[in-house]
Amino acid sequence: MQPPADEWRDDVYKDYGAPILRRDEEGGRRVAPATFGMVPRKHIPPGVKVFDTMNARAETVGEKRSFSGAWKKQQLCLIPCDAFYEPNYETGKAVRWRIGMASCDPFAIAGLWRAWDEPEGPALWFTMLTVNSHARPLMRRFYKPGDEKRSVVIVRPDDYDDWLDCRDVDEARSFLNLFPAEQLMAAAESPKAK
Repeated sequence: MQPPADEWRDDVYKDYGAPILRRDEEGGRRVAPATFGMVPRKHIPPGVKVFDTMNARAETVGEKRSFSGAWKKQQLCLIPCDAFYEPNYETGKAVRWRIGMASCDPFAIAGLWRAWDEPEGPALWFTMLTVNSHARPLMRRFYKPGDEKRSVVIVRPDDYDDWLDCRDVDEARSFLNLFPAEQLMAAAESPKAK
C-alpha cells in the first residue's frame, strides 16, 4: 500500500504532496499523488478569507461547501502513514507529540479527495476526516486548553476495502469513530539537535 519512501517527504503539511489510496475507474485500489488540503489557496475566490481545509469535521462534512460535494459523491480515500502529530500543552507550551500504532505498523487515515482543473491537467487534493475526542483520555491531551479536542479517523486494515466501497453517506458515517486508545502509542517527540 505504501509507495517508495524516497518519493514523499517524511512530514506532510498543507500544500505538500502525499500519496492517497482510492478506487480507480475499474474499482481497483490505486495509489495516486495528491496535495494536502481540500481547497488550494489559488481557488479561494477573491475577497474570501483564506481558510484551512486539511481537516474535515465528521459532524459537518456533508454541510460545509469545501467538503460536501466530495462527501456526497463518496470520493473517499485512505491516507497511508506511520504516525500523525498533535500539539500537547501540558507543560504550558506546545510540545509536538507523535501518535502511531502501539504495534509500530503503518496505518491509514480516512479521507476525502477531489480533483481541481489545473493548466497541466486535473490535480487531486485531499483532507483528513476528524471526530470529537474530548471524552477519550489519550486524545483529549492535545490542543490548547479550552480548545475542542479532535482526532483523525483511523481505518482498520480489514476495513480498507469496505471504506473505499461505501456508496452512501450513512454507510460512510459508520466508519467515523475514534480508534481504541490502547492500540495507539503517543510520546513527546525529542527536540531536534541544532
